[in-house]
Amino acid sequence: MSKAKVAVVGATGYGGAEILRCLLGHPHATVERAVAIDRVGEAIGEVHHSLYGLTDLVVENIPVEEAVKGMDAIFFALPHKTTAKVLMNVFESGVPIVDLSGDFRLQSAEDYAKYYDPGHPCHEESANFVYGLPELNREAIAQGNRVASPGCFATTIALGLLPVAQNGALNGAAKVVAMTGSSGSGAAARETTHHPLRAKNLRTYRPLSHQHTPEIEQTLLAAGAGADFELQFVPVSAPLVRGILATSFVEVSAETTDEDVAGWFNDAYGNEPFVRVVTHRKPEVNAIAGSMYAEVGWHLDSSSGGGKKTLVCISALDNLVKGGAGQAVQSFNIMMGFPERAGLERPSLWP
Repeated sequence: MSKAKVAVVGATGYGGAEILRCLLGHPHATVERAVAIDRVGEAIGEVHHSLYGLTDLVVENIPVEEAVKGMDAIFFALPHKTTAKVLMNVFESGVPIVDLSGDFRLQSAEDYAKYYDPGHPCHEESANFVYGLPELNREAIAQGNRVASPGCFATTIALGLLPVAQNGALNGAAKVVAMTGSSGSGAAARETTHHPLRAKNLRTYRPLSHQHTPEIEQTLLAAGAGADFELQFVPVSAPLVRGILATSFVEVSAETTDEDVAGWFNDAYGNEPFVRVVTHRKPEVNAIAGSMYAEVGWHLDSSSGGGKKTLVCISALDNLVKGGAGQAVQSFNIMMGFPERAGLERPSLWP
């Protein structure tokens, strides 16, 4: 059986590097083109040192109309607001697309205009993209040929709350604090990701207005959250390179027991290849950094007041892998009919 030919557009960024890391050892795919507007002519192993000696690929700056020719699939790892303008040029090719940007995740044009940009050139095309969260949309991904891969915060928080939503227990406000590593800001250096300023620092940013907020609400409403559900989300910049830890607080019925919650999580993730339900400890970044695995857990308050108990849902993943490029490859595997774990099974680094 011949391997699927794949192109990666945006190959010089962190997302592109992670796609390449997954695909260069993929048993059913081969990367034919690495496309970017910077580092042109350089070997991929010189751009991403961890890939040195693993590929002969050289960075090309070619139009996407050329990049897609002869390909069986194409990955886009470009910035938000840029991607849509580029992708418009390949829709007619019919080649399967996996997009890591936020340009086609939101079904509401109003939400996109508010959280991203009022000038989306083709928002109507969002209806033709499947939201690439396999734990919720596996069947739709398998039947589609365009995937909008979820954001890193969105994946982390949604995985923590998905079992609650699916059991009709996610109502009203969910209050979430999530800490993230600096790689989520991309390869370009910024004041907030500069190591001397970040290494010993914690800071909030975009409180209650982060662009992943409507994405998470859209996902959890589709999973069964109540009509009154809303997300109150505060992101925190943490002194990490990789990883996200999300702590989500929700109110559930006073009759809810630990056994109930355990059943929700086991039903949701008992057969999932990349989500681990941990009960003997709490989810942590060190356990998943560098890997495709997400960890989820919970703590249910034993007391109750006003007919409610507080349920704390905790989730952790690597923002570049399950929260980014690895999840994109997972959706690619499902869409192409390959084994879902292909190219993705590696443990985290410990310590």
